[in-house]
Amino acid sequence: MHVHSHGAGNPTRVLTVSLGVTAAYIVLLVIAGIRAHSLALLSEAGHNLSDFLALLLSLVAVYFQSRPANPSKTYGYQRAGVLAALLNAASLVAVSFFIFYEAVKRIQHPEPVHAGLMMWVAGAGVAMNGVITLMLWRSAGHAGDVNIRSALLHEIGDTLSTAAVIIGGWAILATGNYWIDSALSVGIGALILWSGFGIVRETLNILLEGTPRGMKLEKIEAAMRSIDGVNDVHDLHVWSIGSETHALSAHISIEDIPPSVSERILRDVKERLHHDFRIDHTTIQFEHAVCEVAHGCVMPVMESEEHHHHHHSH
Repeated sequence: MHVHSHGAGNPTRVLTVSLGVTAAYIVLLVIAGIRAHSLALLSEAGHNLSDFLALLLSLVAVYFQSRPANPSKTYGYQRAGVLAALLNAASLVAVSFFIFYEAVKRIQHPEPVHAGLMMWVAGAGVAMNGVITLMLWRSAGHAGDVNIRSALLHEIGDTLSTAAVIIGGWAILATGNYWIDSALSVGIGALILWSGFGIVRETLNILLEGTPRGMKLEKIEAAMRSIDGVNDVHDLHVWSIGSETHALSAHISIEDIPPSVSERILRDVKERLHHDFRIDHTTIQFEHAVCEVAHGCVMPVMESEEHHHHHHSH
């Protein structure tokens, strides 16, 4: 399994370390949350669980992306990572609804919360998330992979929400208002919901063969038409295979020209697509314009002369 190893910034190692630390912290949160009667801490456990899943999926995706394509999986296993991210996001949405439900119950019947314990545990979390965020940020700097990117966004969201729990614990100590704990939980639930929803949208777009995020079909078509020798572009499709691998197929009509020229046109088109749009998987079919119809004419096919002379048996 060869992942782009960059020594200390090796994504696999960073992710594995982060996984272990996050798992330990989830256990701490659950125990402390039950001890301190704090729904906010338990929500943080849910939030960190979502992180744990995100990290695990990033690891799985890094592994799948490093596996070569084979005859039955011609694009390799990139979609597996996308599918896994979708399942992960769906579970986040479920976790957030559970938190909202619990918070509403608590606001009706507030329970005394041990604010001191709450602050200590949250403080440990801020320190931990801060370190993981830095590590991921260093390794994602050049990768730009949606998996590492979503894990990173998660960690930043986490660091902020854990910091909010510290402030909340302080507010509970200062005012004695236990409902603050539930209010924090609703905020954390909303964060989880928001991150889950974002991932669902992006992954569904990939699974539905949607045009990749941030790409405009008109721009790609204009870029292709601007190449010298291209008359018309139609049947243009652009889609994502994995989160960072895009593919394109199109029909291009050209004048009736020698093969050497059409090779040059093809090379120019491919270079432009690679350079401007980072599209490397291209399938391009040429059609020679014989008649002047807008929708590129098909090459005239010579009727086969022998109309199956039936050999009558004498």
